[in-house]
Amino acid sequence: MTYDKIADRYDRAIAPLERMFLSEWRRETLDLLPENSELLEIGAGTGLNFRFYPKCRQSVAGEISCKMLGRARGKLPDDTVSLVQTDAENLPFAVNSFDAAFATLVFCALPNPEKGLAELKRVVRHEGRIVLLEHVRPPGLRGYFFDLLNLVTAPLFDDHFNRRTADLAEKAGLKILEVRKKAFGVVNLIVCQVKK
Repeated sequence: MTYDKIADRYDRAIAPLERMFLSEWRRETLDLLPENSELLEIGAGTGLNFRFYPKCRQSVAGEISCKMLGRARGKLPDDTVSLVQTDAENLPFAVNSFDAAFATLVFCALPNPEKGLAELKRVVRHEGRIVLLEHVRPPGLRGYFFDLLNLVTAPLFDDHFNRRTADLAEKAGLKILEVRKKAFGVVNLIVCQVKK
């Protein structure tokens, strides 16, 4: 698995981006989640979002990679956050288990993002919020460049640079409340609501 192979160096590799803009985008993403809720994160990675978690009754941080989870364990903020090894496309939770859910830089790596979005819709309660921070295919001519880039990144890193995640979320039956474009549309902060 790709993420098991890079877990030991992931934080160091991404640190420059965290300092430049990613930490601020993470904070903005998590500020859109309700406090005092039951919260699900999918693709928790090494736990870089933990410091921005809102005050919650209970949070579950799911991640498919055992080695990434091992790194995340050392960053747990308190005992209200539980780590669970899980595949975002096959979540082990009952229908309507959470008030809200989020993912940062996850849907670019899922083999079947439509299934992952359907799973989020299933486990989040009616009118619950789902917030996604994702790099996406930008509009205009840059989009064609990202299509070409995807020919390299998808087979090498399981990273799809030309996904249209907001469109996929809408097709999955989520109501799009807002899309905030970052970095000239290369990154989108997508705020959704579950409609049953």
